[in-house]
Amino acid sequence: MKRNIVIAAVTAAALIGGGTATALATTGDDQGSARQAATTQLSNDDVRDDQDDAGDRDDRDDAEKTVSADVTASEAIASALKHTSGTAVSAELDDEDDSAKVVWKVDVLSGDNTWHSVSVDPASGKVLGAHTDDEDDTAQVRAALKGSSVTAEEAAKAAAGKGVVTSMDLDEDGKDKSWEAETRTSAGAEKDWKVDLASGKVTADRSDAQDDDADDADDQD
Repeated sequence: MKRNIVIAAVTAAALIGGGTATALATTGDDQGSARQAATTQLSNDDVRDDQDDAGDRDDRDDAEKTVSADVTASEAIASALKHTSGTAVSAELDDEDDSAKVVWKVDVLSGDNTWHSVSVDPASGKVLGAHTDDEDDTAQVRAALKGSSVTAEEAAKAAAGKGVVTSMDLDEDGKDKSWEAETRTSAGAEKDWKVDLASGKVTADRSDAQDDDADDADDQD
């Protein structure tokens, strides 16, 4: 009498460190034949690749948010000054309280030396809110701006010829005081610029270029 003997064995092994999982199934009859049913493996490299892809998507999303802003840096500054009188010292396109919503944040120094942070909608130019801040560099800012003829709004307009301005700030430290602007292209490439406080002339930030060269050298090493 012929007997059919079916033997099924399933073995699962999961290694958290290696991230591998293997499942085997064998079936047999009188002749003892065996067949492998399935093998699945997930490596750490696959996980890292997924994370890198997610990071790249985030960078592209940030770039798209930046270049899709209808309100420019100079327009955001003008809107903030209509709401809060004073001197605009910086403007930055940034996430609102670490959320997905992107707004212009404009720092304004009022006549009584009070600092105000004004949030401006990048789509409509409407002021979303404002609050006072505590800053300890008021004297340095006043000294740097003394005798200057180029405002933050004018500097932002000048830098816009180099790309979409994502931030404008006053560099009150060092010998060569100036406005500092950061621009971004539709591809996400960033570059720093200096805007002269007296003439409004825009030049590439040499310190930024030196940092890039140093990074390239480190990569080669």
